[in-house]
Amino acid sequence: MKKIKHSKIKNTGLVFELLVRQVAVDTMNNRNSASLSILNKFFKGSTELSKELKLYRSLQEETFNTENKAIKFIDAVVSARKTLNEAQLKREKYNLIKELKNRFDIEEFFKSRVSNYKLHASIYNIFEHSEADEPGVYVRNKFIVCEHVQEKKNKSEAKPSLMSEDKDVRILASKIVIDKFNEKYSKTLTGKQKNILREFINNVTNSEKLKKYVVTETKGIQKELADLKMSVASKVVRIKINEVTKLLSQLQKKHTIEDKDVLTMLRYYELINEIKKCKDVK
Repeated sequence: MKKIKHSKIKNTGLVFELLVRQVAVDTMNNRNSASLSILNKFFKGSTELSKELKLYRSLQEETFNTENKAIKFIDAVVSARKTLNEAQLKREKYNLIKELKNRFDIEEFFKSRVSNYKLHASIYNIFEHSEADEPGVYVRNKFIVCEHVQEKKNKSEAKPSLMSEDKDVRILASKIVIDKFNEKYSKTLTGKQKNILREFINNVTNSEKLKKYVVTETKGIQKELADLKMSVASKVVRIKINEVTKLLSQLQKKHTIEDKDVLTMLRYYELINEIKKCKDVK
């Protein structure tokens, strides 16, 4: 028996999510989006890809309150997947992959960190499973999907994330970041604050580049706070500046930059502005 291997480029749900994200990036930069034309070409109307995508999204979004119901639902979706025209679906995927390779650097395109990657991979594996594949792999992936379907109800009760993967748009995320920040400080964002937001949006598909930018910026913030500290008369304020400066080192060690980290950066920029305005700064 062979062991099925997940293929990012053949994963319809994953490719669709990354294309929609790229549309958001292109929109923010006022440029024509190749991703939008690809979405319209391959996922619009009654294509087999669009049908498969609906099955991916149903497993990501549906909610059931018992394991029994969740398993029955998954079985129904898998059965529906088997009714698709497999030959036509393969042709459409082949053409989609060809288009992606022509339009993008594939390695860069798939570098983006996807929070629900494990779920995407598990859905792909149960869709692609055949009798020749290891049954244990199918069962493990099926229960990963099952746990997700049951957990969805609890997630709605949790505190909403700053970034909603279901929305697939960082434009909305950036607006939420700005709104939340302004709600607290009621002030206009500075140039540096706008820059970090711009980097956050533009590098949605390049988490490594965003990390490098944040590391560079945190070092700059540390230096600026150290310089400002020397001009602060209050010993208590100097101690506090020392404490918060040390916290920046934690950001530099992170493997991936999250929405909360961007909000933290915004607050550090605001802290610098407030220190500069203090009357006890010489």
